[in-house]
Amino acid sequence: MPETAQVQPDPRRWKALAFIAIAQLMVVLDGTIVNIALPSAQVDLGISDTNRQWVITAYALAFGGLLLFGGRISDLWGRKRAFTIGLIGFATASAIGGAAANEAMLLGARALQGAFGALLAPAALSLLAVTFTEVRERAKAFGIYGAIAGGGGALGLILGGFLTEYLDWRWTFFVNIPFAAVAATGAVLVIREPAGSRNSNGLDIPGVILATLGLVSLVYGFTRAETDGWTAGVTIGLFVGAVVLLAAFALVEGKVRSPLLPLRVVTDRNRGGVYLSLGLAIIAMFGLFLFLTYYLQVVKGYSPVQTGFAFLPMIAGMITGSTQIGARLMTRVPPRLLMAPGFLTAAIGMLILTQMQTDSSYAGLVLPAQILLGLGMGTAFMPAMSLATYGVQPRDSGVASAMVNTSQQVGGAIGTALLNTIAASAVTSWVASHGAQAATLGKVGFANEAAVHGYATAIWWAVGILLVSAIIAATFINTGRQGATVVSSSSEDGQQDSSTVPVMAH
Repeated sequence: MPETAQVQPDPRRWKALAFIAIAQLMVVLDGTIVNIALPSAQVDLGISDTNRQWVITAYALAFGGLLLFGGRISDLWGRKRAFTIGLIGFATASAIGGAAANEAMLLGARALQGAFGALLAPAALSLLAVTFTEVRERAKAFGIYGAIAGGGGALGLILGGFLTEYLDWRWTFFVNIPFAAVAATGAVLVIREPAGSRNSNGLDIPGVILATLGLVSLVYGFTRAETDGWTAGVTIGLFVGAVVLLAAFALVEGKVRSPLLPLRVVTDRNRGGVYLSLGLAIIAMFGLFLFLTYYLQVVKGYSPVQTGFAFLPMIAGMITGSTQIGARLMTRVPPRLLMAPGFLTAAIGMLILTQMQTDSSYAGLVLPAQILLGLGMGTAFMPAMSLATYGVQPRDSGVASAMVNTSQQVGGAIGTALLNTIAASAVTSWVASHGAQAATLGKVGFANEAAVHGYATAIWWAVGILLVSAIIAATFINTGRQGATVVSSSSEDGQQDSSTVPVMAH
């Protein structure tokens, strides 16, 4: 094999990381910031209780359904171009949402945000993957990125609370515009995409159609399960449709010359383990955000701003776990020895929350649980984010990055629907068996006791899901610690790819 020259790192790569991080923070914030503003927007625009879910669902469907397409477009067009277009489009959609005069305008803006987010998110992660190839720098860069990916959602609750309480719900949309403007300016002036990293093959149109329809059907199926029940005809039909469409997609991808998702990306044992364990962990985390937000606001009486600040220890834990534990140890130990213990630590934190009562103290219960959850998730997320794009050919980095986002998005949809359904069923059972206590506790007290029982029951399931994530990480992921070398590899179509490609050191 001929020896290839070491590619010199971009001297502006750390400035580039700052702008990539700003864009990623904007996308992650948007996942939770609108939740805080939804009640105010519903009243202002006259949105019915039946249709209010579409403010969240329209975004989730467009984002989740188009992620693989967005990742492939970034490989085809170039990550910098896709990143910049995604930012401009996301800011435009946010401006439309903030200026919405009626329900239809708001829902259309949310769908447009999701579509441009599906282009932006994989472009950001793949830019990171192809820019930072030296192992220690990569560890540090992904540590920062992992902290943002993990803690940005909780930070969105704080910002959403401030904007909704002190300004107006419309600012939860307008706030995206300065984020996007700064990141887009930085992208134009600072970010450089490594030469020869694009995938110039044609677009797999059948794959795009099957993947988009299959993912939309899957995400919408979980959304309908939450509102209509798991046995409803529409819910079952959506799940069956998703299985058929995604199975057809897998068959097509194995036959076409230029697949939307090359099977080599997902059939790799280690990357497959990352996608699966990460998706499951996100199920647990989304359930936690949902129930802890309701517990603090409804049961404990916290304001939106107080609730946001109550999540700060988790954010601090995630940043510490990602940058101080994960990033420092990633080059010294195999990824599974960070991911499995990380998920186990998070499971212990979640286990503490199963003991919540209506009169539990924040300092005695919620605070230690959040610290453990943050440390565990931060430690696990950091090597997971890096390993998901580690060793991927540069021409596949966009779609590999999209798979990370897809596992998170689908995991979030499943988490919200599954755990909310479990909690609702537990509340119904508790009310039926404790009806005699209604007179003693009073209407509000009885409702709070029932709700807390439902939260605790669902959180028990989240503990189990995190344990499964830990088992998958420990058994599927068998690679050694991360190192870097220069390799030259031939692609499947016979073309030679010469680049600095990270590999695993054993």
